[in-house]
Amino acid sequence: MKENGTFITFEGPDGAGKTTIINLIAKELEHALLTREPGGIEIAEQIRKVILDKENTAMDPRTEALLYAAARRQHLIEKVKPALQDGKVVLCDRFVDSSLAYQGYARGLGMDEVYAINQFAIEDLSPELTIYFDIEPELGMKRINRNKGREVNRLDLENLDFHHKVREGYLLLLKRFPARMVRIDASGTIDEVYQKTLNIIKARLAEKSL
Repeated sequence: MKENGTFITFEGPDGAGKTTIINLIAKELEHALLTREPGGIEIAEQIRKVILDKENTAMDPRTEALLYAAARRQHLIEKVKPALQDGKVVLCDRFVDSSLAYQGYARGLGMDEVYAINQFAIEDLSPELTIYFDIEPELGMKRINRNKGREVNRLDLENLDFHHKVREGYLLLLKRFPARMVRIDASGTIDEVYQKTLNIIKARLAEKSL
């Protein structure tokens, strides 16, 4: 069945503030469905707990990549595709680009290799628009340390070099997918980043309705 909705994803290094912004955007847009990866539905949330558990330090990078892809597949089938078929705007906190930046580039598995795993999971479904919140890792880590209520997971505990590699991976993806990915400087205030993000999304939705 053909999807009639709009699939928008949000990406960025840890501490970029994307989750805060995506929640504000969801309140602004009518008929929008807010979800996240890994997670969004019960099975995927269970997989999320395994992936991000701080005790699972022995997890192999390939295992990590496969678990993300498995959670992604179930999430798409149960939640994302049905919403798109109903004509909704789906706002997803992370998608395939996260796997490419984190496991493909920062973990050294190779972007093409990780993309192949995810192609099996998502088939032909890709976002129409991806907002990438760009931030220096040092500032991102400071934000995480200041936010006492934020979930601290296994990836947050990686060293600063890992987070620099994640950002490098995202910057490579911006060059690889220029028609789909839009960069926003996430170092500004919440209101500044929110307004820029909202303007980009509204412009894209307006183009689609023409």
